[in-house]
Amino acid sequence: MKWIRFGVLTLVSSAAVWAQTAAAPLEFEVSSIKPSSPPPVGQVNVGVHIDGAQVHYSYFSLKDYIRSAYQVKDFQVSGPAWLASERFEIAAKLPEGAAREQVPAMLRALLEDRFQLKLHRESKEFPVYALVLGKTPLKLKESPLDEDGANPEGGRGAINVTATGGRGGTRIDYGRGSYFSMADNRFEIRKLTMANLADMLARFVDHPVVDMTGLKGNYDCALEFTPDDFRAMMIRAAISAGVTLPPEAMRALEGVSDVSLFTALQAQGLKLESRKAPLDVLVIDHVERTPTSN
Repeated sequence: MKWIRFGVLTLVSSAAVWAQTAAAPLEFEVSSIKPSSPPPVGQVNVGVHIDGAQVHYSYFSLKDYIRSAYQVKDFQVSGPAWLASERFEIAAKLPEGAAREQVPAMLRALLEDRFQLKLHRESKEFPVYALVLGKTPLKLKESPLDEDGANPEGGRGAINVTATGGRGGTRIDYGRGSYFSMADNRFEIRKLTMANLADMLARFVDHPVVDMTGLKGNYDCALEFTPDDFRAMMIRAAISAGVTLPPEAMRALEGVSDVSLFTALQAQGLKLESRKAPLDVLVIDHVERTPTSN
């Protein structure tokens, strides 16, 4: 089911790549933007790669770029529906002395210049699920990230965050051994922060998920599902990503609830709890569908 794999691949949360350190805004030294080519049948690769001074984004939608540039989640971007369907490749060069924490600010400048992006912020109260500790003992295994070893192409500290999918399933790699995979009726979580886990879980339920566990480490666990429940969650993820599904996919949701995810989390000592919370929203006032020339 190619449409399911494609929907899940849009889950990659590029905002998780960047530290939240504020830095003086800079601009990319050189940049090029071109439309993404259709992926091979049955396979999609999405990601961001930084080696030394080179930055490469692959198969990101314009909405993904806005999320990455402004460090927000998908539901916090309010704009035209085509933002999620127009996909581009961006290659850019960092100015000398630039830190990777400054990349989001440089991406903002690029979007404002090449796509004439204009937006404003609003605060809006959302129904959310709070990811909290449950009543049963926590079964997650704390697992530190792998050593930040030297990358022969980009040197120590290079970034390579990718989402890949095919017939064998889908996997989101955050680097240094941290990943979230979905295959064979199970979610496999390795060296993941609770904030990243909350981001992933949000794609399978009807509200945003906010981490309120208070857990600061990286953790391993696995969530097991029946084939029907797993298929239903993949369909919900595709719907969340804005993918238009065929009627037979929608019929597969009939009679299948999302309780299995809640139950699987409870078995690990976690809980999704309904709450309301005020969150920032980026309201797109103007954006061009086609960027200005390179």
